[in-house]
Amino acid sequence: MQGQSPDTTTQPFPTALGPAQPGGEPPATPSPALPLRAIGVLLGCLTGLLGLLYFAVVGTLLGPLLLWPRTRRYALVVLTAGARRLTALERRRRSVFFGDRFPDRPVPEQRILRYLATRTYVGLLTGVVVGLLVFGVLLAGLLVASLVRGTLSWRELVTQGLLGGVLLFLNVQGLFSLEALDARLSRECFGPSERELMQQRIDQLAASRAAVLQAVDTERRRIERDLHDGVQQRLVALAMLLGRARRGGRTPEQADSLVEQAHKESQDVLTELREVAWRVYPTALDNLGLQEALAGVSERCGIPIRMDFALTGPLPASVETAAYFVVSESVTNAAKHSAATEILVCVRRYGSVLVVRVEDNGVGGADPSGSGLTGLHSRVGALDGRLQVHSPSGGPTTITAELPCA
Repeated sequence: MQGQSPDTTTQPFPTALGPAQPGGEPPATPSPALPLRAIGVLLGCLTGLLGLLYFAVVGTLLGPLLLWPRTRRYALVVLTAGARRLTALERRRRSVFFGDRFPDRPVPEQRILRYLATRTYVGLLTGVVVGLLVFGVLLAGLLVASLVRGTLSWRELVTQGLLGGVLLFLNVQGLFSLEALDARLSRECFGPSERELMQQRIDQLAASRAAVLQAVDTERRRIERDLHDGVQQRLVALAMLLGRARRGGRTPEQADSLVEQAHKESQDVLTELREVAWRVYPTALDNLGLQEALAGVSERCGIPIRMDFALTGPLPASVETAAYFVVSESVTNAAKHSAATEILVCVRRYGSVLVVRVEDNGVGGADPSGSGLTGLHSRVGALDGRLQVHSPSGGPTTITAELPCA
């Protein structure tokens, strides 16, 4: 049984051969509420103070040992051990109050002290900004009290109001900037470094490039096989029929019968050649658009297809092509192997992601490692998309492709 991968985000797709459910863009990890984030910022000020006390007390006590080369290594071990506990506290704060999720792996020791020192500075600076904000609120209260007592002129009120508004804007912007800096420091310490992220991206692109080249070679071999086993054999049969018709010694009725067979064979050749051309690239995709191209897939399929197409704006050409081949290959597999009696094709856009879902009510058991689905994986992966195959024994089979449109 092929289940969905664990990193799959559940989305409101259409149910099995039923109507689509309303929904929006696939949700990411929900951001905590503003009050919870505010508590996290205030706690960050306290942890910054703890970091300052730690460096002031423990750093002062270990200072002579850090200066002596023979004891420097052991002193660094002791200093790092305490810093690791404070760093774990910071990691917990980011997870609880800001919803950050970091990989479960130990933090390298060279990052511990650097992160704690920088985080201490950010926490103390945030505390200063919060203190100024509280002070400004108190001054605003005194201003309102003076206005109520009538001891404040309108000119002074306007001046103080404008000055207070500017300072409030700068204060709030400072808090947001410091919180963004805090989040960036946490990602650099607890998550993969920028170098590691870049290496991961390079590996992904290299794997995607290799998969695309393999998919292209597979597609070429399939086209060659279709032409050799289908079109070429029919052309040979057509040539033989015409050759028999040209030979002498036949009655007009026999010659007419052979010509009629040749004419029928030529029509079959044209039909099969048209099918091969459609499998290579449908011209309707450029001339009429994705919806009409998918309508052509429905017309050529021997199983009834219900189409749920809900797109309003244009799509990038590469995304349209990938969506077409996802539907075409999935429908072809269902018609050949699933023993299905109905197929549902749903094409919808959720924000910047095009979601293509093909579901049949067949017997299931589709192999995601098969040549056809492997080619779809490569085609979708080349666009930084995801292809999911869910085909338990007994059905139904659901193939879902998520294609970024940005």
